[in-house]
Amino acid sequence: YQPAPLSEKTLPETFVVQISVLYKVPVIFSIVSGDGKGYFIIDSSTGIVRTRKNFKLEDFPVTFNVRATDSSNPSIFNDVSVNVEVIDENDFPPVFPSSLLEERLEENLPATQIVQLKAQDSDTGRNGFLTYGILSGDGLKFRIDEATGILYSTASFDYEEERTEYQVVIYAEDDGIPEKKRGYCTVVIKIID
Repeated sequence: YQPAPLSEKTLPETFVVQISVLYKVPVIFSIVSGDGKGYFIIDSSTGIVRTRKNFKLEDFPVTFNVRATDSSNPSIFNDVSVNVEVIDENDFPPVFPSSLLEERLEENLPATQIVQLKAQDSDTGRNGFLTYGILSGDGLKFRIDEATGILYSTASFDYEEERTEYQVVIYAEDDGIPEKKRGYCTVVIKIID
């Protein structure tokens, strides 16, 4: 049996799967092995498997064995395996170590690397896979590498003729299901004479 994957937030007593047999007399269902942490319980007469307690994501997938035993002769039985997968929910947004950074940039430089931004996400898999982008700021003067989080200038700056301070708001976005989550960081860039 391969039931539908369950969310890591599945509550106790949730239906997982119903085990069925083709047999002429009643059978007794039991979980015989593979559920060492006691996540599941089976109704001995209906074969309905339910959750018994909250999940810990790192314990899954779990494969346990269910036995159907002839109710009048315990030496007659058969076993089947049940494989349960649990889905990591997108619990956490990306977080930058600091929400505000100040960087200095000399005037008259060609396009150059300013700073590498790195956010953390406590989710696993695609829920923790981050891409970077610029939410606001002077999009013509700055760009960010969406994979590495490196912020670059795209042109040189003139201290005398242009603004001497720029604010660029950067986001990190995870690839979460069902929804993507974002974290933000503001970079203040001061142009140096």
